[in-house]
Amino acid sequence: MAEEGGSSEVTGPIRRVLLISAGASHSVALLSGNFVCSWGRGEDGQLGHGDAEDRLFPTQMSALDGHEIVSVTCGADHTTAYSESSAQIYSWGWGDFGRLGHGNSSDLFTPQPIKALQGVRIKQIACGDSHCLAVTMEGIVQSCGPPNLEYTFDSQSNSIFFQIPLRELQGVSVKMIAAGAEHTAAITEDGELYGWGWGRYGNLGLGDRNDRLVPQKVSAVDKMVLVACGWRHTISVSSSGCLYTFGWSKYGQLGHGDFEDHLIPHKLEALHDNFIAQISGGWRHTMALTSDGKLYGWGWNKVETPHFPISILRFHNVPL
Repeated sequence: MAEEGGSSEVTGPIRRVLLISAGASHSVALLSGNFVCSWGRGEDGQLGHGDAEDRLFPTQMSALDGHEIVSVTCGADHTTAYSESSAQIYSWGWGDFGRLGHGNSSDLFTPQPIKALQGVRIKQIACGDSHCLAVTMEGIVQSCGPPNLEYTFDSQSNSIFFQIPLRELQGVSVKMIAAGAEHTAAITEDGELYGWGWGRYGNLGLGDRNDRLVPQKVSAVDKMVLVACGWRHTISVSSSGCLYTFGWSKYGQLGHGDFEDHLIPHKLEALHDNFIAQISGGWRHTMALTSDGKLYGWGWNKVETPHFPISILRFHNVPL
């Protein structure tokens, strides 16, 4: 069924879902065949269909047809996609604070290429509420967003709209990055954990509630290999499969059996017998997937709030 903006609901042959990402009120999925579809709230253009209409069903984004998209990432109300073949990042949606990286604060209702990063080979993209970050194949972090917490971290630039290297990480190869509402966490190839941005709840893991205008190394007890950010909390996984959480815990989203904020990484004892393979942080909840396919969740559940991990589902390994 055709829709306004040159998009249509996903029909035809059944396609495999390769990746999915969720923002505050919208979702985007990458399907086999390099098809991208989106659905949910569209008021700020975050669905990329050329209008501000909501979509109740997954709807193909015709603007990205033929671009060979390999990854999609949602911020709160904006979205990015990356084409590996053309080494190009596209962004669209709510543009305040320059979070889209196009040199202005305009909203975009269709995907547009970020010229500042054209031709740069990207390893990973992370989007928060008001900022975006990208890690190049060389392990260099680039960012865009508001200047109030120095997401762009360059004393030589007064602009808030252009991607520029984080000078404090020069010479350090970053493996993975994660973005919360207004804070960022990164893991280096050596397993070191860094935090910066808004830190009022201890979500930077630096032992206090202060903001950091530049990346600062977190004192960790183990080599870290995974990191994820919730709205105001952070989750990391060590090379031994242990899970650590820190930051805001009003709804039990840290999983330590209480509602106390933790200012440094704290091992989750409830899952000490499990090897954690994947993690994800939401606004007020956390999810973890073990290597043997068990999914755990804890935090805000609207009606009942588990403040320690509970098993939700068991997934079996399915060959791709």
